[in-house]
Amino acid sequence: MPADQPHMPFRRRVRYLIETGAFFAVIGFFRLFNTDRASAIGSWIGRKLVGRTFLSDRARRNLRLSFPEKSEVEIAAILDEMWDNLGRVMAEYAHFNEICWRGPNSRITVGGLDNLEAAIARNKGMIMVSGHLANWEIMAIAAREYGITGGLVVRKPNNPYVSRWLDALRSGKGMPEQIAKGANGTRRIFTLLRKRGNILLLADQRASEGILVPFFGRDAFTTPAPASLALKLGATIVPVGNRRVGGARFHIHVYPPIEAPNTGDHDKDVLLLTAAITRFIEERVRECPGQWLWVHKRWVKENAPMRKRALAQTAVPALSRSGSNSTAISE
Repeated sequence: MPADQPHMPFRRRVRYLIETGAFFAVIGFFRLFNTDRASAIGSWIGRKLVGRTFLSDRARRNLRLSFPEKSEVEIAAILDEMWDNLGRVMAEYAHFNEICWRGPNSRITVGGLDNLEAAIARNKGMIMVSGHLANWEIMAIAAREYGITGGLVVRKPNNPYVSRWLDALRSGKGMPEQIAKGANGTRRIFTLLRKRGNILLLADQRASEGILVPFFGRDAFTTPAPASLALKLGATIVPVGNRRVGGARFHIHVYPPIEAPNTGDHDKDVLLLTAAITRFIEERVRECPGQWLWVHKRWVKENAPMRKRALAQTAVPALSRSGSNSTAISE
């Protein structure tokens, strides 16, 4: 039993063990094939099996509201590509150690290194932000191979056995330190950045205690953590894009730093910077919509209690809704 779960209830432990057995059975299955073949099989499973279940319902609603100009045929094509990508991501966990940027078997290309060098030269610590694009795990691999070390901010699975395996996998190939979201994680991030270290995080998931900023024309709960940390510590926000360019091959691009505003109003600056980070992610999603995680519950109902609370806590609520379509998703 993991050291951090000494008093796990018996039924929960049994459930986790069953889940872990199923998880490693899937990983073992994909290890029977080479990387390209495993990725292709994952694609077929995603498109032909998982994608034809109710799991597509939320993604389809999200797409219709985000791209009202697209036809049902176009929406279906994006959905198909999304499941293709997610199936491949699952299969690629089995071959994570074989995916690299530098070397004879490289599967990653990287652009925008001049932007990265300029950010490093500031010597203020970096917050590298991105979203769940293509296989989002491989961005940490490229960063590590370039010599960037620090922490990767993650939401750890509830299952501690799977979580421990993922931590070891990510630490071996990506950032040495895996930082769990939460109060303790925030303190550790603060310490690393204060020492001019580096943080990698995905800023495109819903944050229940976040602030509202536009994402595809609708208010979305978004973590203000990257903006708050950058403003407080002077860290450089480095936006990174990632796309799948065929099978288990990827192109990562580092963009110019997102500069922190200085209006004299800290809360407004946090809101403006968070909106800028979110706008960057939306631009990358629009470039390759089939490579983003549309199954995620990114938006909530107009009258949801958490939405009302966020509006009350947002220092400049009108800014978050400026120019946006307030139509909410009914989920």
